[in-house]
Parts: sequence; C-alpha cells; structure tokens
Amino acid sequence: MRKQDIARPYEEIVPLIVGPDEHAITLDLFDQEALQVMRRIMEAGHTAYLVGGGVRDLFRGKTPKDYDISTDARPGQLRKIFRNSRTIGRRFRLVQVFFPGNKIVEVSTFRCRSEYDLEGKDVVLAANNTYGDARDDAFRRDLTINGLFFEIENQTIIDYVGGVQDLKDRVVRIIGDAQRRITRDPVRMLRAVRHAARSNFRIEEHTWEAIKIHRDSLAVCPVSRIRDEFFKDLRGGASALWLKLAVDSGLFGVLMPCYADLLEDQALVDSLQRHLAVADRLWPKEVIFGDDVLLSLLLLPWARKTFPELARPLKIGEAFALSRRIREELSKNLIHIDISRMVKENVAAKLALLPIFEQHASAKTWPKALQKKSYFQENLFFYRLCAEAAGGELVDENACPRPSKAPERARPPRQKSRERGRGPSWTKSKQKGGVFGFKR
Repeated sequence: MRKQDIARPYEEIVPLIVGPDEHAITLDLFDQEALQVMRRIMEAGHTAYLVGGGVRDLFRGKTPKDYDISTDARPGQLRKIFRNSRTIGRRFRLVQVFFPGNKIVEVSTFRCRSEYDLEGKDVVLAANNTYGDARDDAFRRDLTINGLFFEIENQTIIDYVGGVQDLKDRVVRIIGDAQRRITRDPVRMLRAVRHAARSNFRIEEHTWEAIKIHRDSLAVCPVSRIRDEFFKDLRGGASALWLKLAVDSGLFGVLMPCYADLLEDQALVDSLQRHLAVADRLWPKEVIFGDDVLLSLLLLPWARKTFPELARPLKIGEAFALSRRIREELSKNLIHIDISRMVKENVAAKLALLPIFEQHASAKTWPKALQKKSYFQENLFFYRLCAEAAGGELVDENACPRPSKAPERARPPRQKSRERGRGPSWTKSKQKGGVFGFKR
C-alpha cells in the first residue's frame, strides 16, 4: 500500500486485478493438494484464495515452501467440508487439512481489519478471533509483498495493497503506517528484515526509519515469538545479509546484547558475516544445522573477544572449566530469547573445545583418545565450519548431517470381529488355563 493511499477512505481503495496475461503463475505450478482444497471449498459455495508467501514466490518464479489458503468459510464449516482436518490456534483459529505423507495444508478464515485501523484505541495487538472479508484480510497482513491473493477460477492476482508493484520494484514495505503497525506488533520488524535479506530486496524508507526508531520495542514481545523468529532469520540461506541489515538497523544489538558494545569493530562484524556465510552456502544442500551450531557460529567472535583463553592451546580440564564460565555468560545474555539449558551447554562446549581441535588440526591426525569422546563428531563438524570461515578448506557437504526421513508406518491389518461379539474375560476357551491364564 502506497503512503498516499493511507489518507484515502478505506472503502474507496479498489484492488488491482492482474490478469493471466500479466503474470507467469499457472495452475500447473500449484501444489496439487492445495489446489484440491481450494476446489472443494469453492464447490461448497465459498470463496478460496491462495495467499501470502505462496503468491509472492510463484510470482517470482520460485517454488513456495507453504501453500496457505484464505476463505470466507468459518472453521466449523471447513471442518464439515474436510473430515481429515483439525482446528488449531488460540489467537486466531486455523484449520489444518491432512494428506498422506504427513502433508498439511492450512486454511484460515478472512480476518477483520480492526488491528489495521489507524484510529483504534488499542496500542498493542489484541488477541481476537473476529472475521472479515478479503479486503480486511489483506490489510491485516504485515508486508505488501505478502498481501496478495490468487484465485484459480480466472487465474488472476488480487492486489489491495500495492504488492505487485513492490515485487517488480524489489521493495519490502510494511502495509499502512509503518510506525503504528510496528507498535502494535514489533515482530513485524524482524519479518521485514528477513524478507529483505532472503529476496535481496531493499527496505522502503518509511519502513526502515520506523524499524530504527522502534527497535527497542522488541522487549515487549513474548520471548517464544522472538526465539522462533530469530532462528528463522538464521536459517534459509540468507543469514549473512540478514546480519548486515540487522546491524545497520540496530536490531542485532537488541537481539544479542552481548554484541551491543562490539559492533563498532568492523573486523568483528566481518568475522560474524563470514561465519554465517558458511551456513548459507551449505543450506541449499540440505545440511542440518541445530540451534546450538547456529548459535555457536554467531557467538564465536564474541567469545574470542570475551575469553582470551580461546586463542591458546588448552587441555581438556581447562576447556571444561572454561565452558562453565561461558555458559554462565550465555545465561545472562540469552535470557530474553529463552534458550534451553541443553542448547546453552552445547554452545559453551563447542566454543571451549574449539582450541583443542585447532591444536590437533595441523597434525592432520586426531588422537584416538579424542576420537573416542562422545562429542568428537559434532565438535569436529563445528571446527570445520569455523576453519572454512577463516579461509580454510570448504566443508564437504557429504560429510555433514543430513535430514532423516522417517519411514511411513504400515497400517496394521484390521482384526476380524468375532461373530458372537466380544465375551467377558471368563468366557470358556479351548486354550488351556482359566481366567487370565490361571488354572481352573
């Protein structure tokens, strides 16, 4: 939505309809289960659109990660249409439709625009479950590029918020008054920066200024939301560019207060980017990065600055003593994103044991005593990531952990029902023994 549209009466905002000749989205590109869900909803007499990131990615020629659908049907009506579904959510109820192979398609009901209303009395985003129409739902969304609808009957894009033009211009823009929308939900700042990094888009001027002004308001958000968004930022293959935007906007110092006084050191920031760039290189190759590995990469420059012992060879006993000190500092600095004790312990161990791996790496052989340690493989992987970041040999993705696909469980054969019904436990049987196997 353009800034000049904010002053226009809401009812006068007419959507832009982008016909099939003006975009490259075809039904052949759709996920078949999502297409099936949309058709069944429409056959039941309701409206159904593909929304959000699915439209954005298809418009850009990318394969969407998720296919989210919005409709005017209420959750109860959707449950009647799809028996293979369930309702989830507290703040706003969604219906998940299940398909074989653990496939899930999420369907939401159009939400009202009360949160978008610039004249509303509430300052913080309130929990509600109120419904609206497609126009309302578009203005409730965070970014213009995520506010597009696609309808399959005429294969047109419906754009209430100017998202199509922003996709063409490669711009990330918060819908409506950026400062008001961020005040209502500060997590929108993280989403704007993440989408700009992943798409290599620029952030629109008013949105950028609002982020810089309100960056400290992240403190009012639930820690669980901040943690979830934070790890999304570190995953996805664009964390190095995300880091630059987060540092320039001031968000990084809020997320990682241990770095707040260190970000003037450009060499340290460059080191941070190199460490995250290694994870970005391996991400498209389906390499698994646990939370502890990502945090260890992110915190290594801070640890080297804070604990000079990491620059010299250490013995095992010294390393474990150092890991306790590091864990104590992590407990102070990561309390706002609620990192589990186990993850903090793993991070502290990886950082403290790194000098031991660096010490033996030059010999190109690993001591047998070290190889027998339970932590050897994980810490060796972390060492290799750090070595690549320092300009060393590229990590071989074939030696990295891979996602394991759990085999589908075979459905047990259905037992034949007894002709005479199920008898009591003392029913006579041809088998030897009496009730529960005891002798008569």
